[in-house]
Amino acid sequence: MIGWFQENVPVAETELHYNNPFQLLISVILSAQCTDKRVNMVTPALFEAYPTAEKLAKALPEDIYEYIKSISYPNNKSKHLVGMAQMLENDFNGMVPPDIDMLQKLPGVGRKTANVMASVVFDKQAMAVDTHVFRVANRIGLTTNSKTPLATEKELVRNIPVALLSKAHHWLILHGRYVCTARNQKCDSCGILFWCKLAANTKK
Repeated sequence: MIGWFQENVPVAETELHYNNPFQLLISVILSAQCTDKRVNMVTPALFEAYPTAEKLAKALPEDIYEYIKSISYPNNKSKHLVGMAQMLENDFNGMVPPDIDMLQKLPGVGRKTANVMASVVFDKQAMAVDTHVFRVANRIGLTTNSKTPLATEKELVRNIPVALLSKAHHWLILHGRYVCTARNQKCDSCGILFWCKLAANTKK
């Protein structure tokens, strides 16, 4: 199965648009329970208005809300973004820390977001588990009925070669986004159907 992805999806990367770690951190926070497409629509104006942690730290959540009101949970995310920027300024000299544990101290940053930052920006082998990864990993059999994102992460880390973890994260996201969707999955066009646990169970 992993060999199929390596051959057929050699390039697998985030679909969020960003130019630096600070911008990606904002985008990943905004992407929680929201599509990357929607995030990419609102972030250009936000990035222009608040290009640094220093400027964002001085903003009011109400100011940020106006830029992200079409995003899911804009009230909470506005507060998180301002709080995140303030902590970057106060505790990390305005820089996004590379350490997963330090990242998780930031408002709005959970383990998934921290793992995304570690793998995408800091070139660390980390497995971020979002809804797509959680769903697809269980369906295709890379995990065995893991009940939580953390359990899924740990099992994927055991089952996937370390050097491929970050890329595998994107393989699973893209597969869940475009093929193995939450509803009406496109099994007829799925390249890994042969290995798929869900397909095998459906045939029984």
